Amino acid sequence: MLGGGRSLSIVPVDGRGELGEFLRARRNLASSAAAGFPPDKSRRVPGLRREEVAVLAGVSTDYYTHLEQGRERTPSPKVLAALAGALQLDDLAREHLFQLGISGLSQGPSPERVEPDLVQLLDRLSEVPALIIGPSQDVLAANRLAVALYSGFERFDNLIRMIFLDPFARQFFDDWSWATEVAVKNLRSSSASFPRDPRVVHLVGEMTQRSSAFSRLWSRYEIQPRARDTKIFHHPDVGELRLSHESMAITSAPGQTMSTYMAKPGSESAARIGLLARLAAPAPTES
Repeated sequence: MLGGGRSLSIVPVDGRGELGEFLRARRNLASSAAAGFPPDKSRRVPGLRREEVAVLAGVSTDYYTHLEQGRERTPSPKVLAALAGALQLDDLAREHLFQLGISGLSQGPSPERVEPDLVQLLDRLSEVPALIIGPSQDVLAANRLAVALYSGFERFDNLIRMIFLDPFARQFFDDWSWATEVAVKNLRSSSASFPRDPRVVHLVGEMTQRSSAFSRLWSRYEIQPRARDTKIFHHPDVGELRLSHESMAITSAPGQTMSTYMAKPGSESAARIGLLARLAAPAPTES
């Protein structure tokens, strides 16, 4: 089993300041055409202008500007609902906006320790790669087959660092660009309730400095939790693996999720997972 974490220095995060960041990012993503504004060759900004959002939301431009600047900190639910419509937010982004605007995302750090019962459960999933990750995408625990699945990486400690910083990721993931987009959207979702978690703060600061690809995607402020999808990996020992990925929240440990990777029964990928399991099996001990 793999487990444990690291101690990081805490950098203060203001949940209300994050509201302004969110509004600016999503304003840039909103479509002026979808909002009903005619084409304008003089438009210098992507998405919508501040005054356009204000008109759509039924608030003054000064008030909306203050929201983006963090000078207004108490928007009403009615204003938040109007902003969600003006910015063309989907249900997930709308929920996040309300979290930012009303609660300020004040939840403390997620538990770093994985309960022993969950560790035992991972061990019993001998035919399925399975791991438990935290809101910063730290790998908190993994079974033997999951360790074997990611064996080509230099370190198996944090999925974001692995995807963006380890050169092996570009050959491991069938579509690296797509994998990076999914990873950042999921990080936005998984860390949304834990902005003051020191691991989240440290990771985002580090990755923003070390990876221009991460910084670009993070600035878009797109939110999409991973639930069920298909992953295609290229493993150095067993070849291509087409696996069904499932992510499940652990309700007894807020912020922790369990990820499993299953091959379709009878498929070539299933045979290759079986081979990987045999390669990962401990050597028999002499009696």
